[in-house]
Amino acid sequence: MPRFMDLVKGRRSIRSYQDRAIPADLVNKCVRAALYAPTACNRQRVRIIIASGEVKDNLVSGALGAVPVRNSWASQAPVMAVFAVDRDILVHRIASGLKKIQYDFMDVGIAGEHFVLQATELGLGTCWIGWFKQSRAEEILDIPGNWNIYAMITLGYPASEPGKKKIIPESDAVIFRNGEGDE
Repeated sequence: MPRFMDLVKGRRSIRSYQDRAIPADLVNKCVRAALYAPTACNRQRVRIIIASGEVKDNLVSGALGAVPVRNSWASQAPVMAVFAVDRDILVHRIASGLKKIQYDFMDVGIAGEHFVLQATELGLGTCWIGWFKQSRAEEILDIPGNWNIYAMITLGYPASEPGKKKIIPESDAVIFRNGEGDE
């Protein structure tokens, strides 16, 4: 089993996929990992719609094709995982309004990251998509009115091995504060 940092370092945004179906048990493992994600007040309101075939194609042409950034490469992926939140009145509306923190975004982000790390462990590629026409996606998927879609993640076997990821130096990204001569 890979070590956690190996998964983190190995995870890439894949935008080119093999024409190869994903066994249902692998998709289910990714979903299961996402469901283990912590959520605000443990409300567990994240919902995942797994789209494939004609429904996935309709999402790509209808919801992704309706924005300035073209995500046509997404049509290559055999599966699209759509992450939504069944908005809870207390946590996602009242608390978010009072605290000015969008807990639903946080919940989807954590669940989505669990999903993509599990996919990486299974040898699958993923790519987050945040630029799409939300109302069109909701219409295509016929989701309940209290659900909000926040992200889509493509899933498939990568067409090629991704290159090594470059990251910025820690000194440019992290500030340590301890109250004793902070640097």
